[in-house]
Amino acid sequence: METEASSFESSEMLSSFLGSTPLLSQSWEMCSAANANSPHAFLSKEVAMEGSSVGYLAFSGVQQVSASDTSSQSMVPLHGVVGGDGLFSPLLRQNQQGDQPPVMVHAGLLNIFLSFYRNPSFQNQVLALMERSKFIVITGHSIGGTTASLAALWLLSYLHQHSFSNLSILCITFGSPLLGNESLSRAILRERWSGNFCHVVSRDDIMPRLLFAPLAPISPQVNSLLRFWHLSMTSSPHHFGSLAVGLTDQHVAEIRQFVLHSLEELAAAREGVVTRVFWPFGNYCFCSEEGAICVDNATSVVKMMQLLMTGLPSCSVNDHLKYGDYVGKVCSQFLEKKSFLQGELPESSYEAGVALALQSTGISCQEPAATQAKDCLKMARRMGRTPNLNCANLAIKLAKINPYRAEIQWYKELCDRSDNQMGYYDSFKQRGASKRGSKVNMNRHKLAQFWDNVINMMETNQLPHDFDRRRKWVNASQFYMLLVEPLDIAEYYRTGMHLKKGHYLTHGRERRYQIFEKWWKEGTVGEEEQMKRSRFASLTQDTCFWAKVEVARECLDNIKSESDPNKLVVLWSTIEEFRTYVRGLVERKEVSADVVAKNSSYCLWVRDYDDLKSQMAQFRPQYPSFIDGEVVP
Repeated sequence: METEASSFESSEMLSSFLGSTPLLSQSWEMCSAANANSPHAFLSKEVAMEGSSVGYLAFSGVQQVSASDTSSQSMVPLHGVVGGDGLFSPLLRQNQQGDQPPVMVHAGLLNIFLSFYRNPSFQNQVLALMERSKFIVITGHSIGGTTASLAALWLLSYLHQHSFSNLSILCITFGSPLLGNESLSRAILRERWSGNFCHVVSRDDIMPRLLFAPLAPISPQVNSLLRFWHLSMTSSPHHFGSLAVGLTDQHVAEIRQFVLHSLEELAAAREGVVTRVFWPFGNYCFCSEEGAICVDNATSVVKMMQLLMTGLPSCSVNDHLKYGDYVGKVCSQFLEKKSFLQGELPESSYEAGVALALQSTGISCQEPAATQAKDCLKMARRMGRTPNLNCANLAIKLAKINPYRAEIQWYKELCDRSDNQMGYYDSFKQRGASKRGSKVNMNRHKLAQFWDNVINMMETNQLPHDFDRRRKWVNASQFYMLLVEPLDIAEYYRTGMHLKKGHYLTHGRERRYQIFEKWWKEGTVGEEEQMKRSRFASLTQDTCFWAKVEVARECLDNIKSESDPNKLVVLWSTIEEFRTYVRGLVERKEVSADVVAKNSSYCLWVRDYDDLKSQMAQFRPQYPSFIDGEVVP
């Protein structure tokens, strides 16, 4: 299953599609028209096509950006958008990892979009396009590209929230700076919106690469220029002319070298090591005089940006203004037959595809960067489609470990029917050296190893980005947690780990359970929880129930020896809160029958609780009572 067909389905085919349709050329015409208008302009237009129409929305690349919020380090979370609550709700779902940073975007670029969004004319024109078109292309050049990206994200979020199914959105940007952090990229992938974005980047353009490099203490003049580039980010020739005043070739070379060095650091770093805030998302169409090729993997995008820039002797601000020429080249060369250099025939069709892809980027096989570029394309191909294969392989492995889970289920049923009436949790906790208990413990470890591997694959992007929302895996992980976590709790207290580390809830719970809990809460598979139960659940719905019993047991023991009235109030309040909580669970029958077994830890605790309460009431004249959670004289 490692060999995959259509190696360049996401690159050569996508670039060929764009080149064979008028989408690229019409998008660039709209961008040019928007740039020619006054600053802060946007244009909308409908183009008839095969009995329907395509709606275009283009943003000017000449925008006003406040110096107070456009530093390369100025990032703001999307959930804190003032006056824009709910604009990007689907992207704000928490990541399955509890320690992931929030979805953040460039502050100044977000403010530019919000200024459009609050404009009634903009809202009306977008609604008109939605009513009359089945396909909308949102486009922009330079800083207008980031505005287009945010507009597309807003519209995709709107369609998602209102269940639109007959409208398609495509965002095409030209020379757009980076927009947000890696969490934004991951969120877009999880929503399966990556295919809605195509960022056209020329081989020579430094603007899309600029925010990879932070402002740093290089020479004062160059650092001032770099800061000005960070702040202006405009495609206006007038602005670029002002940049060129007093700018020597040495200054340009120093800026280029600084950006290139940052790209090399990113490309060489292991995944997860670099925490640079800005990160690409969507498809990147790298164009040159020879054609174009698309890459859809963020790591490969960074590497390609570095490799394409490495092979250039120099760069110029004018490269940012030449996208009209590149678009014309891509469209006109689409039907031209490409030939291999020096007439050499590649050894396989796969190598032929790699060679053609390199030609499209303007890299010849003789260049030093050719070998690295080939490796980058292979990585993009491998990372682009293997997640689905990994998911299918995991399904096979899940079926193979099901017998381990079935043996634990059988063990639980056996414990529930036992004459000792201790139940599942206590039987495992007090199992001694029984072979049956040892077998169950071994199966517990095997299941944990499988699910830890699943989480590791998720976190290293080896699985589809919507994996945590697929019903099969949400249900499987939830059932595993309900069945096995009580055993983990039993083992934790059986081995005395609570005496060394503290209670399970705060110091012993495995991270996988926290992740699976989020999957379940964020999913749409819990409708059955709303139904009223007529009998006890097969598994207790609160997987940490027994850990809470252990805490309540310790509180009860502490009350017997505690003399400080204030501490007694706190202990008794904790106990009463737990007792009320469990009564609700039992009344709703959200616990398994083993919870109410005669000799279970919980039932033993209830008897101790009732006895203590009786004693407190009996000696009330001589001893303060804490029955109601407060000191009673």
